[in-house]
Amino acid sequence: MSAAGPPPGVVTGEGGGSPPPGVEVDSSGRTRGGGYVDPNWPPSYGPNDAPVIIYGYTPSFALALLGVILFFLFSLVHIFQLFRHRSWYFTTFSIGLMFEVVGYIARVLSAKKNPYNLIYFIIQYFFIVTAPVFLSAAIYTILSSLINRLGREYSVLSPKIILWFFITSDVIATITQIAGAALIGVKQSRREDPTSANNILLGGLAYQVFSIGLFIILTSIFLWRTRHKLGAFGLKPFIAAFSVATLMVYLRTVFRLAETAEGLGGELSTREVFFGTLEFMPVVLAVILFTAWHPGRCVGSRIAVDDGEKASSA
Repeated sequence: MSAAGPPPGVVTGEGGGSPPPGVEVDSSGRTRGGGYVDPNWPPSYGPNDAPVIIYGYTPSFALALLGVILFFLFSLVHIFQLFRHRSWYFTTFSIGLMFEVVGYIARVLSAKKNPYNLIYFIIQYFFIVTAPVFLSAAIYTILSSLINRLGREYSVLSPKIILWFFITSDVIATITQIAGAALIGVKQSRREDPTSANNILLGGLAYQVFSIGLFIILTSIFLWRTRHKLGAFGLKPFIAAFSVATLMVYLRTVFRLAETAEGLGGELSTREVFFGTLEFMPVVLAVILFTAWHPGRCVGSRIAVDDGEKASSA
């Protein structure tokens, strides 16, 4: 959904907001170089504006506002559940939700105030791209919590190795993606080629896809071995929610990997339908599932970090 035009009081640049010299725009707003100029919202050429809309479309105000509302409300609920169940291992999930809120606020500003503004684009890109890294970090701890509840003899690797491997993996993915996303912002603000920064982000996403894939394999083996105990512990509904939520985050990460591999201006990044169905919806579904079946309530407040501990039913 594209905005109908600039809001009241916004004045476009001289020449009626025509594209800059040498930039040819077709009837759909696409430029010869692959950029996009909204026919109903000409560029104002402010100091922080790009000559084209980097998104490749004018962001939907309704979708962005829905993101702000949903992620803000879910962050409040998850913070409450965090303290109520004292499940501190799930803290990064709330951090990820707050990142989503900031990202979608910037997207609202793009949609409502100025889609050409580089600052709005950079903020929303940075926070929305990196937020699921924090969600993944919380998801990784659930396996250790399940091991603590059901018994470490069913796990392929020791809980300590599992926990520290995935913590290390998430730190690597977080640093790489934050660095890549930040450098993309710097390159865009300077009107420079962001290819090298994009490759850094691509590496971080590729490593995250690998980490989540390995996590899914290890978790599947553990759940298969403990299948006879899940019913007795009343964990079947939670396991179903946990499995679907993990796959949703994985789907979103694979999408971002494919999008980043194409580069800015590719088909996946310039069609908002892909953003809505493969970024927004999977993350929202994962958050809803972990809100209804919170690990602290369903599994317990402890995670297994010491190979010498006994399994706990707390």
